[in-house]
Amino acid sequence: MPAPLVTIQSSTHLPAQADVVVIGGGIVGACAAYFLARRGLQVALVEKGRIGAEQSSRNWGWCRQQNRDARELPMATQSLSLWEEISAETGADLGFRRCGLLYLSDDEAEIAGWAKWRDFAATQGVTTHMLTAAEASARGAATGKPWKGGVFSPSDGIADPARAAPMIAAAVIGRGGTVHQFCAARGLETEGGKISAVVTEHGTIRTRQVVLAGGAWASSFCRQLGIAFPQSSVRSPILSVMPGAKGIPDALHTSAVSVTRRGDGGYTLAVSGLASIDPTLQQLRFARSFLPMFAKRWRVLSPGNLSGLKAGHETLKRWALDQPTPMERMRILDPRPSRRAIEMILERARQLLPELATIPMQAAWAGYIDSTPDGVPVIDPEAGPEGFLLAAGFSGHGFGIGPGAGRLIADLVAGDRPSVAHRQYALSRLSRGAWGKVSEF
Repeated sequence: MPAPLVTIQSSTHLPAQADVVVIGGGIVGACAAYFLARRGLQVALVEKGRIGAEQSSRNWGWCRQQNRDARELPMATQSLSLWEEISAETGADLGFRRCGLLYLSDDEAEIAGWAKWRDFAATQGVTTHMLTAAEASARGAATGKPWKGGVFSPSDGIADPARAAPMIAAAVIGRGGTVHQFCAARGLETEGGKISAVVTEHGTIRTRQVVLAGGAWASSFCRQLGIAFPQSSVRSPILSVMPGAKGIPDALHTSAVSVTRRGDGGYTLAVSGLASIDPTLQQLRFARSFLPMFAKRWRVLSPGNLSGLKAGHETLKRWALDQPTPMERMRILDPRPSRRAIEMILERARQLLPELATIPMQAAWAGYIDSTPDGVPVIDPEAGPEGFLLAAGFSGHGFGIGPGAGRLIADLVAGDRPSVAHRQYALSRLSRGAWGKVSEF
């Protein structure tokens, strides 16, 4: 079933021209459009389905610095401030709050890894607190068991996946931009090697700047432009339970299950890394690039089914600009979660947290998490024709760092000084073999 989602109204008319067209209405696209509109640029945000309807509403809602890759940490830190800034500027309830994130473990090697990250993070101005066994057991009292240790990141927090992207997109309209749902971008037109227009199913928008924030669809769209973008998606299950449980931390991670308090008082339940691989031709095309990642995660990945092939988001086909595309045949990726996986998640959660024992399940869904071979996104203004910026492959981290990514994208498009370093996000790193050189953190 679809994940919970707030819906907004689209703009009434497709503009004939725009300073920038943002393709993809997930959290990254919405934030990029917001920061571009805030600069006074005329922005058109086009989305083949509903704003935020794919992975941006199907995630945990965590906005964290804890355990971030070194290349993402500055953006993650900035994003926390930007979540607050956007909320204050727009007056919109994004569900963001710095409740702190709690990690508990009985694995001494895992605890040691967290301590090592804590030492690194301290050099970056990020504070996390390692917890003794007594401290971890006290903070994890809702589990009713002792713990060997843990970590608490007090400045991290959560936001509401059901509200964030739609509310930010609505703010784009409030700043003079336009938002177009059920309006698939079929492709781009160029003149002299430079972007000249975006062709949508409802008409053409003349523009010289395009941001492709297409999530799991980005690689197949890039293929139409002759751009090789290594990208692979996995199907991840998640569920929510009704309100009623008391004393559970707002955001708790353990190896058994992770729990996040929802805006309605219920909880989202998931298992970190639990996912299925639905084979597609695109996966075969980039299989060699992803072998190291899949080799590390084989214990938590399981064989999937034909859902990926049927969805069409990883097609190798070429399509014409005057004919319906795969995006119009599959407006919203809404894969069915494995029933066995959902039952396992619920059972684990009830075993770990006795308060959930009698709380009924509210909803269950799945989403496609798109990844790059090194688990770090591509944010690159030089990935294609002049005026084209690729922003995709956020590898399950896009929701939390969406505001920082959007701010950086707006900086690059507007020609302003980048708010954070960005060379580490270049697409070229994935084609020269640098993807194998993963950061220690």
